[in-house]
Amino acid sequence: MDIDTGVVLAAGEGSRLHPLTHNRPKPMLPAANRPILEYVLDALIDAGIERIVLVVGFKRDRVQDHFGPSYRDVPIEYVIQSKQLGSGHALQQTARVVEGSFLVVNGDRVIDAGLARSVVEAADPEDAATLGVLEHPHARRYGAVTLDSETDRITALVEKPSDDDYRLINAGVYVFDRSVFDALADAEYENGALPLTNGVERLIEEADVRAVRTDGLWVDATYPWDLLTVASEVLRHGIVDGHQHTPEVWVADTARVNEDANLQPPVVVGPDCEVAAGAVIGPNVALGRNTTVGANATLARSVLDTDTRVGPGTTLLDCVTGQDVHLGAGTTVPGGPADVHVGDSVFHERLGAVFADRVRAGGGVTCVPGALVGPHARLGTGVVAEGRIEANARVIR
Repeated sequence: MDIDTGVVLAAGEGSRLHPLTHNRPKPMLPAANRPILEYVLDALIDAGIERIVLVVGFKRDRVQDHFGPSYRDVPIEYVIQSKQLGSGHALQQTARVVEGSFLVVNGDRVIDAGLARSVVEAADPEDAATLGVLEHPHARRYGAVTLDSETDRITALVEKPSDDDYRLINAGVYVFDRSVFDALADAEYENGALPLTNGVERLIEEADVRAVRTDGLWVDATYPWDLLTVASEVLRHGIVDGHQHTPEVWVADTARVNEDANLQPPVVVGPDCEVAAGAVIGPNVALGRNTTVGANATLARSVLDTDTRVGPGTTLLDCVTGQDVHLGAGTTVPGGPADVHVGDSVFHERLGAVFADRVRAGGGVTCVPGALVGPHARLGTGVVAEGRIEANARVIR
């Protein structure tokens, strides 16, 4: 089927990823050393999409300023969802700019071109929609799918099932024709929002919605610690920018790595980074653009976003930083299992700490595993950071 338009839904906030989404939308968070949304657009373009319609909303300037009018010479048309009323409502905003059949993907999940291409190639004009599905060991976290085994027709979508009987999940990669807008118009809102899946359920009731089984790259970040998994998957698949110096070690041409530093694969060092003598970086570390790592620092299983500064003698394990974070000499994030408080829930996860944008930490700061430090917070010399530290807080001994 000939499809040249791809619609990308990138208007949401990603509130469960706070404090990292305080200043930018979820699609602009790092997948290794590039924004998640770059991988999504790469997948569409590599799958043959020639026109991108990008739905933006929360902090939309962060998306528009980054990508501009085109990406890899493919034109981008921006559509604004002025109020974040769900993914179905976001798609409704594109009704005036799309024709015929078109591809729809979420802008906050890393996918590869193979997944997008498989859905496009399997789409049939006789069907109201085609949906990519894949096996996932944790279907309860996502939307499960049930199929007619003989026809691969989708019989039901099960949002976050309560048991482990499901294996197939909705990959969030669709081909629709314009009948989806009628289905969304008839679909019901839930808690003030219109999920796209409610429109798909209407289509399932009224017409054929086909499933395409895929096994391409698909990785989602729902909570802050998921960015560590996203980075490890991106590194494992080798879809990173930079010159591959040795197997699973990528270093940008403009980066400066001291000959006495130790890069342990897999690791990616982004453009304009500097790694000082004696530093040990890796495994599973991604350094964003213009990041500096001081002498004798140790980093493992960590994602450091653009303009981060890591002082000498620092240890960061299972750590995520936002942009323009400065960590003083001898900062210690020991990593390991932790109780992490997100909203009213407590999760037991492997997470050392999260430092949101523009955090400043003096020398000798120690983080209790699971610490979430809000944007613009200031941690004084020698303090112990624990639990949730709010935006703009000042913590002193």
